[in-house]
Amino acid sequence: MMMFKIHFSLIFLVFSVLNAQTEVDEAAQLIDQKQYVQAQHKMTTFLERHPNNLDAVELLGDAYAYQRLWDNAIENYEYLLEQQSESATYNYKYGGALAMKAQSVNKLSALGLIGDIKRAFLKTIELDPKHINAHWALVDYYVTLPGIVGGSFLKALDYANRLEAISTIDGYLAKGYVYEYDDQPELAEKFYKLAIKEGGSLTCYSKLSNFYSAQNRPEEAINTFEQAKHKLNRNALHYQIGKVCADYNIQLDKGEKCLNTYIENFTAKDGVPIEWAYLRLAQIYKHKGSKTEALKYIDKALARNEDFKQAIKEKKLILEM
Repeated sequence: MMMFKIHFSLIFLVFSVLNAQTEVDEAAQLIDQKQYVQAQHKMTTFLERHPNNLDAVELLGDAYAYQRLWDNAIENYEYLLEQQSESATYNYKYGGALAMKAQSVNKLSALGLIGDIKRAFLKTIELDPKHINAHWALVDYYVTLPGIVGGSFLKALDYANRLEAISTIDGYLAKGYVYEYDDQPELAEKFYKLAIKEGGSLTCYSKLSNFYSAQNRPEEAINTFEQAKHKLNRNALHYQIGKVCADYNIQLDKGEKCLNTYIENFTAKDGVPIEWAYLRLAQIYKHKGSKTEALKYIDKALARNEDFKQAIKEKKLILEM
């Protein structure tokens, strides 16, 4: 009888562990599906029963981070570091949440976070010298921070060089980013083009095209996306071309055609919600002077998202035509 009780207890223990892991896996799937509130609720309830499950604490922190609830995310990542201070992943997520919080608070409060942000990213690289995202974070840290509080283009380039030693493409993109920020457009363009030659991914093409847009060179931005479209055959590029056409009031027929193609072939994997394509079509028809068509598409955008601030603002402009 005692042996039966022991076996039953072991079976119950295994079942409990498996059931707990299932709940954690379900929360991870919810995050993958961008259902962050549901993941948050699932892990909050789960941690009431399993307060020491670090995977659950991390997922809860991630759910908060995706919702831009930085204080909540930081609290969870801090707890993880208290348990495992030598985890590169935990240090990186903690530093990332602090950095994002610094962008959302006043300058004085942000200054108080700078030291902890830097330490977290440096610790990440110390623990994992090939951590690409942490190198990127330090490039961004030194580029965007004012020189009076530690910003430095030379240090940013140093980390871009280190990044290049780990990933050639990332190194080229990082250098393009640094030179663009440092108002050296010729060098920025050079390294973005090198990234395309080396890798040719959607990210590489997008970086160069966005650079052209920022330089008020929309024709070159469109040409870059056109090249990417022919090579990569990604529906998302139809939206990007349409966006540039709408933003700069150029090649409107091409923009209209691309946006309609994007809408016809749209799937959730394309990334940009379909209401944005309707917004861009409304802008194109506004440029063409067709108030009726512009209103038709802006209303389609609002039908999909009634709180779409950009569409609400655009509708007011259309109505004033």
